[in-house]
Amino acid sequence: MAALGIAMGGGNWFSALVLGVTLLKCLLIPTYHSTDFEVHRNWLAITHSLPISQWYYEATSEWTLDYPPFFAWFEYALSHVAKHFDQEMLNVHNLNYASAKTLLFQRFSVIFTDALFVYAVHECCKCIDGKKAGKELTEKPKFILSVLLLWNFGLLIVDHIHFQYNGFLFGLMLLSIARLLQKRHMEGAFLFAVLLHFKHIYLYVAPAYGIYLLRSYCFTANKPDGSVRWNSFSFVRLISLGLIVFLVSALSLGPFLALNQLPQVFSRLFPFKRGLCHAYWAPNFWALYNALDKVLSVIGVKWKLLDPNKIPKGAMTSGLVQQFQHTVLPSVTPLATLICTLIAILPSVFCLWFKPQGSRGFLRCLILCALSSFMFGWHVHEKAILLAVLPMSLLSVGKAEDASIFLILTTTGHYSLFPLLFTAPELPIKILLMLLFTIYSISSLKTLFRKEKPLFNWMETFYLLGLGPLEVFCEFVFPFTSWKLTYSFIPLFLTSVYCAVGITYAWFKLYVSVLTDPPAGKTKKQ
Repeated sequence: MAALGIAMGGGNWFSALVLGVTLLKCLLIPTYHSTDFEVHRNWLAITHSLPISQWYYEATSEWTLDYPPFFAWFEYALSHVAKHFDQEMLNVHNLNYASAKTLLFQRFSVIFTDALFVYAVHECCKCIDGKKAGKELTEKPKFILSVLLLWNFGLLIVDHIHFQYNGFLFGLMLLSIARLLQKRHMEGAFLFAVLLHFKHIYLYVAPAYGIYLLRSYCFTANKPDGSVRWNSFSFVRLISLGLIVFLVSALSLGPFLALNQLPQVFSRLFPFKRGLCHAYWAPNFWALYNALDKVLSVIGVKWKLLDPNKIPKGAMTSGLVQQFQHTVLPSVTPLATLICTLIAILPSVFCLWFKPQGSRGFLRCLILCALSSFMFGWHVHEKAILLAVLPMSLLSVGKAEDASIFLILTTTGHYSLFPLLFTAPELPIKILLMLLFTIYSISSLKTLFRKEKPLFNWMETFYLLGLGPLEVFCEFVFPFTSWKLTYSFIPLFLTSVYCAVGITYAWFKLYVSVLTDPPAGKTKKQ
């Protein structure tokens, strides 16, 4: 702490924040890790010990390789460092291998690759308008944004306790955003194309990138009213963007195309045989839909409108299962979720084209694409909420309206990640870290916008405070009730549904803001 204070006093505040969060990550090394730890160990083994022709066929472990080729090559590169720690971790048949050296290597590999995230945050801070900057360092938008990103609670627990490499991937996304905000469109497009071939979940936000690049880069001028000047279209720029996408895709998929394995690769990347919801329902529209079906089925049985013997077992007894069968409401297909997602995304994309608002408009469209995909997508993981939370951080220091939405979305989204850490030793860690991050977020943004209206109305305040009693009930009351044996799914059910209400509200509030805000008017030549 003394070192941090000296660095802050000397003006090296960004380095101090980085040093502080890196030390915290190191302290989290001994904590619980999920099955994702074994997933990535297995991928190290697959890419290191097998030829490329077997990467997407290998199935010794249930945790088969299901990320795009660039991530496979990333694991391959890591494996050549891993062999100097413990060669046995690179044996495909050493299932659930977790020696002390393996643990240290994998934990430190996440910390080390976070360097890209740190650099991306630094670049994003350069894009922030400093007009609202106060006299105190802690009141400056760049400082607040740095803390919100570098110390993001969700990213800390998902990567450095639960175990994943999201920081590295979000670093690519934030860096691509920064380049677009800096008018370095080709670099931004290249980075995003690369990102898609690292992890395909970022397809969620591809519509925002595509429309923004077409609108602000391929069209080089606007009319005085802000609408596009059609005769300013540049085929050269469009071809340049297309060439970037083609070359990156060819580099990634080319070897598998040559091996005639593209169908196998895509079958791993898009496993539609999985159920509508993950084992723990992500807090989205389908969680509310499932909950309504469950309530209706209970009422139907009670009033003898439904035959208990004909109700699917998974829907009534085991609660939160991967393959959820609806009892009363119509069952949902992958096609239905795709249609719902496209319908939810379209208004934000239209606004980006017809109501241009510069970088803020792009960011809001990107966030709405991420949120809409989270709300209505097929087999969505709860961790996907970070895809909206992190970009929303950039908007939160710009306008009070965006700060309010950010705080509701972040607080609710972060709490929805609590079930990922279900072991007793991590309980005080997750509660303390979330409290610290949430208190800082609210207090810093309230200070930044103290001259404007309150960030929350009474209803929003009441809802956010309700997370406290919910946590007390789920963690400290329910385990001591008789319901624990019969209705063990209730804590997850309540968490998912309660958080789904908050995230749906934040999504709706952001959409209303986007649809009702006037166009930026006359814009400068891009």
